[in-house]
Formats: sequence, structure tokens, C-alpha cells
Amino acid sequence: MSYVPNTQEEQQAMLESLGFSSLEDLLTPVPAEVRLNDTLDLPPALPEPDLKRLMSRMAARNKSLDTTISFLGAGTYDRAIPSVVPHLQTRSEFVTSYTPYQPEVSQGMLQAIYEFQTMVCQITGLDIANASLYDGSTALVEAVLMALGPGGRGEVVISAGVDPQYRRVLQTYAFARGFSIKEVAVENGVTSLEGLRAAVDKNTAAVIVQQPNFFGCVEDVRAIEPIAHQGKTLFVSVITEPASLGVLAPPGAYNADVAVGEMMSLGNNMSYGAPALGFMATKQKFMRLLPGRLVGQTIEEEGKKQTGYVLTLQTREQHIRRERATSNICTNQSLLAVGATIFLAAIGKQGFQELGQLCLQKAHYAYRQITAIPGFEAAFSGPFFDEFVIKCPVSTKRMEQLFEQAGIIGGYPLAESYSGMDTYMLFCVTETRTKEDIDTLVSVLKEVQA
Repeated sequence: MSYVPNTQEEQQAMLESLGFSSLEDLLTPVPAEVRLNDTLDLPPALPEPDLKRLMSRMAARNKSLDTTISFLGAGTYDRAIPSVVPHLQTRSEFVTSYTPYQPEVSQGMLQAIYEFQTMVCQITGLDIANASLYDGSTALVEAVLMALGPGGRGEVVISAGVDPQYRRVLQTYAFARGFSIKEVAVENGVTSLEGLRAAVDKNTAAVIVQQPNFFGCVEDVRAIEPIAHQGKTLFVSVITEPASLGVLAPPGAYNADVAVGEMMSLGNNMSYGAPALGFMATKQKFMRLLPGRLVGQTIEEEGKKQTGYVLTLQTREQHIRRERATSNICTNQSLLAVGATIFLAAIGKQGFQELGQLCLQKAHYAYRQITAIPGFEAAFSGPFFDEFVIKCPVSTKRMEQLFEQAGIIGGYPLAESYSGMDTYMLFCVTETRTKEDIDTLVSVLKEVQA
């Protein structure tokens, strides 16, 4: 049952077993000054049918992507999810599993995690991946802590083109852990190579670049790689739009040491931005530095020699002694990882490439249509994937009002994260958007009066 009521008699029996005569006696240790002495400011109780109607009316005020056209991306992406994904993902053996504390009796979940790790390696082109992390931002933190080593002190260089939320999370950890951050500016939408060269020195532990970056622009990662690999510096590639790996070179192809990012959009609903699905993949030589856990495949020693799955490495503090743990914040987003695994298995290698191609083609169609409207200009001239920045003839606040009136969700106002970009908007076009959707957006933009 989702709700188990306790009668007054049952409550009294529980209090008596604890040696209390009333609930107030139980709460005696709570200081009087922090107690709420007034009644809760709530409306009177409603009969169940009336309450359901009230909740339905309140829920109807929310916009749903089932009925609303959206061109909002910025790290969270609307994706077409095959029906096989929720049908399998919501099976009780997956929904009720959290993390395999007893791996020998968790073969199904271990196999699912093993397949997830394998697929992450396949799409990133790197040697090894762990069993998922909280989200993309904390996955980036884990990569930085891995680069800094046990001491946790040093310096990291990060591009201003990395997701602003990721950079804020990293700054929070830098303050607490005592490492420093150098931020490199962007020029024409991509990381300044000159600025990167000036920032990297013998104290640099990691160089962090997002591909494609927050503006949707494709970074020249092959030019960045030799700059990043000066000394013992690790090159960290951040990927928030995994569909890009269907058409762009994977991190392994441009010699990145670590790839981290977000995979929630593969098989999972946007759900107001959470829960998320962080991932981390690295070169083989960093295997023992990975946070979290690593599932491996083996064969039974006796009997039929059947395939089995084991927790090969467990560096999480709940598995081993806290002082030996590589991380105390990492967790296994099992259910979302299962969804991503089913999604990738369902669409296959060719389908994954077609997914990237659809995003690319539709975004470029929208880009051409929008930049053909007088007053709307491309902010940057370089190549992009499924997001692009447009300089609008009016403020983005005014743009948002127009989108609200038209009943669609527009782009992301970049002034939220970058100063001096009050008229710049980041538009996202994934495979879910049709030609009719894009033409609807264009017709709204044509009504804008400077």
C-alpha cells in the first residue's frame, strides 16, 4: 500500500512502548523556539473526487511536451523514446533495484550495468566506463578530482563554452577542496586557442572543453588536444548532447583522456530536468582511479562454466573503507542507465547515426529559415550540431513573451548565464521537431517588430 494509516489506538500503543503518554512528550527535545505553534496555512479538506478535480486543474496549468512545441535545449533534450524502453525499464526487477550490494544475487542488474558500460565505451571511443554517476555536472567534478589526485590541490583550466551550471558546480567544489580554476574565453562561439595556450602551464592538472559546447558550436578539439596534453595534464571532454556522437568524432578519436557528461536524454523523460544520468569513460590506464564501481564479466569456476557478472572494482565509500574511497558522492543511477541501455540497444548503431543526422539536418534547416528573417542574425559563423545562437532584434525577455502568446516554448535566453547577451537566444532542434514545428517558430519570429 502507498499509504498505511495509524489509528489513534495504534499511535497510543506505540507511544506507551516508548515510555511516553502523548506526542508532545515525544517532542520535548525539540526547542520551543523552533516549533510551529500556529496551524498550517492550508485550505479545508476536500472529498476525494473534488480533490482529484482540483489537482487535475492545477496540473493542466503546466506545459507538456506532448502538446507543446519546444525549441529549448541547453543541456536537457527532448528525444523520441521507443515504446519498448518504458515497457522494459519499468519492470519491477529494475524499478526496485538500486545498487548491487550483494552482487552474487543481482545478476540481472549487474548485466544491465555491464551493457551500459559497454555502450558508453562504444559511443565515446574510450576503453572503460563506470556504472554511471549522479549527473553531468558532478561527473565533471569527479574527473577533476581524479586529475588532481589524492591531495586535491592544483589548478584546472576550463572553457567558458562549458555549460554554465557545470562550471558553477565545479566552482563550489573548488572553494571547498582548495583547487583553483582558470577560465578561458570564447571567440566566435568556440574556445580561444590563444587564450588556452596562455592558461595552460606546469601547474595545470586538467583542461576541460565541451563538445559541442554550450552554444552548440563544434570545437576544434584536434587543435586543442596538443595544448591540453602539455606535461601531465588530463584532457577532459564534456558531452551534454550524446546524440552528437552519432555524427561527430568521439572523444577517443581526438585523444581525450576522460569523457564525462549527461545521458538522461537517451531513453529517459526530461521530467523538469531530473533525475539525471551522469557518465564517465576513460583510457584503460586510469581504471583504478575511477570513482564508483565497475562491473566485469567472468565465467563460473565449476559446473557449466556459465557467464557471470561481478563488481570488479568498488571504490565507493559504502563498499570499502571511507579513507580508501576515490569518491564519497558518486552513486549509480541504475534505473536511468537501464533506460539508456535499452534505448541504445533498440535503435542500434545505424539508428544512433541516423539520430545524429536528423538532429543535424533539422537544426540547419531551422537555422537557414531563421537567419533569412530580417533582424535575426547568426551570432557565430562556425559549424554547429543541433543548437545555435541567434541575435534577435529585441530583448530575449520580449521574445519569451511572444513565445508565451504563441503557445510554444522558445529558446534559452543566454543573458541568464552570459553578461552582455540580452538579445541572444540559444535554439535547439532535435529529431522530435517536424518541418511544421519549425515553420511555426519561423512564422512567430516573422511577427517580431524591432
